[in-house]
Amino acid sequence: MQNKKINPRFGVLLLFILAVGIIRVFNSGQLTPLSNFTPIGAMALFGGAYFTDKWKAYFFPLLTLFLSDVVINLAIYKMDGVLYSGWYYNYLAFALMVLIGQAIHKVTIFKFILGAVGAALIHWIVSDFGVWIGGGTNIITGQPFTKDLNGYLECLDLAIPFMQRMLMGNLVYGGLMFGSFELLKQKYPQLAIAR
Repeated sequence: MQNKKINPRFGVLLLFILAVGIIRVFNSGQLTPLSNFTPIGAMALFGGAYFTDKWKAYFFPLLTLFLSDVVINLAIYKMDGVLYSGWYYNYLAFALMVLIGQAIHKVTIFKFILGAVGAALIHWIVSDFGVWIGGGTNIITGQPFTKDLNGYLECLDLAIPFMQRMLMGNLVYGGLMFGSFELLKQKYPQLAIAR
């Protein structure tokens, strides 16, 4: 029987991803001025940028999103189901955010900022499309959004504060994640990809 070595890069990346899920769970529960200021978007970018196996780049961030959703929905929000309505739009947005992360081949500050902005915009457009098409309600009027372009634009407009906090979360948490891993790669060369 062959003795397999544990890849230290994979282990460190996985720890980063799991830490994000834990932080997300502990920061959930109430609609506050910091709602959507979470590390979850940064996690999708990070997974896309650093996991060399494409399936891992998608699997571990989406699994972490799913597991944290389950804990939040069952333990914090006391929902009857495991997932919320329209969850698939949110997961599609996160898969697209991983794809943006994969486009960051060599991490630079400019590419990271561009990715963080792109990820926030993708999440805003896709997830709010799901809110709008799924019969979402205007939080000011209490009425459903109209099923036309004006209704979708109204939905997007009301979601701008959440998108801004997602962007800030991507930049702050992403800066910590990307910066920390780049520093770790300098200190521990075995974390770098073998070329």
